[in-house]
This record gives sequence, structure tokens and C-alpha cells, in this order.
Amino acid sequence: MIELSPSLLAANFYNLKEDIEKLNEMNVKYLHLDVMDGNFVPNISYGPDIIKQIRPHTQMIFDTHLMIENPEKYIDVFADAGCDIITIHPESTKHVHRVIQQIKSHGLKAGIVLNPHTHESVLEYIINDIDLVLVMSVNPGFGGQSFIDSSLEKIKNIRKMIDEKNPNIILEIDGGVKTQNVKEVLNAGVNLVVSGSGVFNNDGIEKNVLDFEEIFKQYRK
Repeated sequence: MIELSPSLLAANFYNLKEDIEKLNEMNVKYLHLDVMDGNFVPNISYGPDIIKQIRPHTQMIFDTHLMIENPEKYIDVFADAGCDIITIHPESTKHVHRVIQQIKSHGLKAGIVLNPHTHESVLEYIINDIDLVLVMSVNPGFGGQSFIDSSLEKIKNIRKMIDEKNPNIILEIDGGVKTQNVKEVLNAGVNLVVSGSGVFNNDGIEKNVLDFEEIFKQYRK
């Protein structure tokens, strides 16, 4: 199933309640939560307290991307905040498999994030232990960047790996994806699309979600 995961980072935090309500009204199933610590990436965003405050007001699946050093220190806190999926970068911890198991111990889905420079071979020995692979098609840390075209080849390689070894894995893309180029990533094998400025912009959330949905209909079986 092809789904949209709007990135909260691009929302209007002055009117956050209104933006969440609009996504609820549009029956959006996922919400992408970018957590940055200013160390692993050169930016700071929001933390578990914000997530915990949003949780009672939506049934969306909280798709939480941890861009933080030593995520094992905070998995329990994010689980308690109401996250449904937690993804980590293999470069952020010394013991990737242990952190995956820590996430799953809370009954959550666990995922691995690949930066533009990170080779897909890092998935080889953990692919049967994860539920999601997130491919970054921009360098993490800031919204509004342009899509890195070489990501398409990586997506195709990962899609082949998933189909051969663990077909239940969700393949997600994040970075510079808009309605103008989303067909390219869908054709490459993605089934969960993160978009920030492509959803939260002056055209309005309703129109943008509908535009994505019109394209997704062509790929849903």
C-alpha cells in the first residue's frame, strides 16, 4: 500500500492544532516526526514532550525519525510519548542490533535510516530484524532541500533486497519529494512517502494531500 507521511517539521507550529486537525480530516494515516539533537545533525527540532502532547489528538501512526547521538538513551522516552515506529541511523550508535531490539521490546516497529552516503549493504545482517527502511534523499538536518537523484538507484537496490529477504518491510523516502517527482520514487519501489514542504505550503494541506492521493491511486493494487 502506498501512503503519505507528512513531515511535521514543515508545519506551522503557531497553528499546529489546526494543521493536525486538517490531516485528521483528510484521513492521513502517518505523521513523520523528525527529532534532531544538534549533534548528529546540525539542527535542533523538538522532542518527546511535543510528541506526547500531540498523541491524544490523532490516530495517525507516529513515524519517528531519530537524528540523535546514542538513541538507546532515549528509546524508552519516545515509546512512552506514543511513537509507533522509531527509526535510527546506523552511524548514531555502536550497537545497532541492540537498539532495534530495544525498540521492539516496547511493541513498536523499528527501522534503519540510510543517509545519502550510506551504502545499502549495512542492511545485510539486520534486514530480518527490522520493519522499515528509510532512505534519505537529502542530507538530514534541514527541510526544503532538493532531491538527490542518485537516491533512485539506491531505492531500486533496496527494493530488490527487501523482496528477496523480507517482503514485509516498508520502504520509505524522505527529502525533496513533491507531487512533481513522486512518481519516480514510486516507480523505484517506495511505498511510504515523506513530504514536508510538499504538504505544508501555501497551496493548503487539503489540496496537497489530494494531489498526492490522485497519484497514489495509480500505484495502489
